[in-house]
Amino acid sequence: MTIPPFHLAFPVHDLQAARAFYGGLLGCPEGRSDAQWIDFDFFGHQIVAHLADGMEARRHSNPVDGHDVPVPHFGAVLSLEQWQALADRLTAAGTDFVIKPNIRFRGQPGEQATMFFLDPSGNALELKAMRDPSNLFAKN
Repeated sequence: MTIPPFHLAFPVHDLQAARAFYGGLLGCPEGRSDAQWIDFDFFGHQIVAHLADGMEARRHSNPVDGHDVPVPHFGAVLSLEQWQALADRLTAAGTDFVIKPNIRFRGQPGEQATMFFLDPSGNALELKAMRDPSNLFAKN
């Protein structure tokens, strides 16, 4: 199954901090850029950090499997190997996780490795990996 890449534009308060976070820490190659925005290849998808002067991070959450999941958030579904390598890199870098790397929905069709963290502008990200990738849309 070939999935077309998605496109997401989101606000940031500092483009250099976004470049260091997405390009440096997460390892997302930088695409085109301007004085007001930067494109990144986010695991095969196009995300665009747009400078938004005066932006303030909003924090909301919903309970999911015993954790307070930040809403809104965005992310990607990786292979277990990619997810573990990224979890190790983020942990080694001292990332302040909103939800530390863990396994959610154990023993259910939706069992997944997941982690949540914030970018420097307070945007919430979730990176996950499905134990069985064919269950991505399975009902528990």
